[in-house]
Amino acid sequence: MPGYYTYLISSLPMLHFGIQSPFSFAGFLEICQGLIPESGIKILETASITGEYIYETTQSSLRKWFIFDTLLRNELVKIRAARKRMDSARYLRGEEYAPPAIARLAMNAQKNPSILAAERMLDQERWHFLDELARGHYFDIDFLVVYALKLLILARWEIINTADKASILEETLVKS
Repeated sequence: MPGYYTYLISSLPMLHFGIQSPFSFAGFLEICQGLIPESGIKILETASITGEYIYETTQSSLRKWFIFDTLLRNELVKIRAARKRMDSARYLRGEEYAPPAIARLAMNAQKNPSILAAERMLDQERWHFLDELARGHYFDIDFLVVYALKLLILARWEIINTADKASILEETLVKS
């Protein structure tokens, strides 16, 4: 029988795309410490949005996330490789077939002239996927996995929004 973490989950603040994260990912893990079993903590520690995934995980929501994000990244690789007239095969991960919706999402993001707006579009779709993944999971480890992934997305956007854009541009121009 799966564990239910009613007290922990009901005490967590709601997350919405574009808001400031209420606490860091590490802070979230600290909150969970002692309230869920160590095996649950280990599952949460493997949550990632970087693309470097552990596909052997037995946790279903985490595995579905890894597959979805990998398929999306693969479609972006295919589009970028085609633009440069390169073979994308050596950069692809996994052998899953991407549904047309993911291919269309990647194409729409690539067509966007603003890199930042394209990244925002991709992360909003990732967020939407996580919302769908959490459907029906209210007080279990799957909810906590989705919550952890959403925290990581929010943390990524906090870094983007607080970056010193002028110094980044200057550094890039010096390098080129």
